[in-house]
Amino acid sequence: MHSFVTLVALAIVVFVSTNIDDAFVLVGFFADKNFRAHDVVIGQYAGISVLYVISVIAALISLVIPAAYIGLLGLAPILIGIKKLYHLWRDPPTEEPITDTGRQGRRLAVAAVTLANGGDNIAVYTALFATREGFEVSVIGVVSAVMTALWCLVAHWLVNHKTLGLPIRAQAHRVVPFVLIGLGILILIRGGTIRPLGIALWY
Repeated sequence: MHSFVTLVALAIVVFVSTNIDDAFVLVGFFADKNFRAHDVVIGQYAGISVLYVISVIAALISLVIPAAYIGLLGLAPILIGIKKLYHLWRDPPTEEPITDTGRQGRRLAVAAVTLANGGDNIAVYTALFATREGFEVSVIGVVSAVMTALWCLVAHWLVNHKTLGLPIRAQAHRVVPFVLIGLGILILIRGGTIRPLGIALWY
């Protein structure tokens, strides 16, 4: 029992330490009038699930993924942020209701950002899974699913808070593009990808 509690505590610590950035990104997506709450939740779970599967496969085959290649995922939030900036410049936000058209695109956008920001997740979880039994890997997966729900609930609560919610919703569409672009650049730098890209472009 003691070892099980320790495992759960470890899983919580690992999730929090590798998903701090996601909390801020989720706030931005929930505050975006173009996204329904369930689109954000589904997209987040899709991204987290793919990261989990990649980590399990990597651990099983002892795959070492070069950090520079993981860093390339940073291009996804940069492109999404640029697209949002373009639409913000061309089409000021309106209060028109959201339709179901393009819902898959919205979910994919959330999943893409989650994946792009998942370099730390892959590195940490691959190392963690490589030293754990199958049951322990499953427990960590369940804890990650529960923590993902908690992350979404906290972000949604902040956006809809009676005091904090209004300014967040009012300014999020202006701030989120820069957050996404900054996040993408940070991922490229942390992964050591910018230098390899520069060399490739030079030659």
